[in-house]
Amino acid sequence: MTLVQNTRKTVLFLLLSVMFVLYIVPFLLILLNSSKERLNVISSPLSLPAQFNLDSYINAFREMNFLSGFANSLLITVVSVVLIIVFSSTLAYYLVRWKSRTNNVILLTLVASMIVPFQALMIPFVTIYGGLNMLNSPWSLCFFYLGFGVSLATFMYHGFVKGVPKDLEQAAFVDGATRLQVFTRVVFPILAPVTTTIAILDVLWIWNDFLLPSLVLVSQDHRTLPLSTFYFFGTYTSNYNEAMAALVLSIIPIIAFYLAMQKKIINGVMEGAVK
Repeated sequence: MTLVQNTRKTVLFLLLSVMFVLYIVPFLLILLNSSKERLNVISSPLSLPAQFNLDSYINAFREMNFLSGFANSLLITVVSVVLIIVFSSTLAYYLVRWKSRTNNVILLTLVASMIVPFQALMIPFVTIYGGLNMLNSPWSLCFFYLGFGVSLATFMYHGFVKGVPKDLEQAAFVDGATRLQVFTRVVFPILAPVTTTIAILDVLWIWNDFLLPSLVLVSQDHRTLPLSTFYFFGTYTSNYNEAMAALVLSIIPIIAFYLAMQKKIINGVMEGAVK
């Protein structure tokens, strides 16, 4: 191994080490400050705690109504992801198998909608749907997630459906299968890699989302976990230690989910890259 190669490896190692420190420091600060007293967090946020205190976790669990927030986040995430997968996969199948100028316009419109930032739609979004009395409901929030997530999912499904051989479908038709049976029993199982990728990406997005629930969900009973954490910060006071503990509690489920599914998401992304 030459001196140049050793130098490159050393520089790369140092760069990766710096990036690792930059990423891990915020999480360490949250963990350290979540076990301190409130005044200690304000006076010395970078110091180690004198003793690890779990009272802030107990108070955060109770004050944020963790179980209710967890149930709301789980309901909204599961329903939204299922709706996105069902609508996107069937729409992509229709656009691929029934080619027409209108279908091309629909696909281009979906692709173009992905470049519109949500912040540009916030004000008209709240004004229009507030006038229709569609806010403050978890089911309305699922409907909104479907609208915002269906374009990217359809685009991803579209590339995979084009790779499904038509001969498989023709063989199923010869055996007497209907169009719905062909899609559900032949085509959709072949789409399992991209379905897994879309499901994981949408779960991470919807579970961690704060902005859209803050616009839609007003009632305390409907708050999701990220939204419950926000209310530790008041106008005149902030319970930083309990807010940090609430953050830790809210990210534990999604970290566990990601660790359990990380191999599948990597495989799905790699298979999608070659389509």
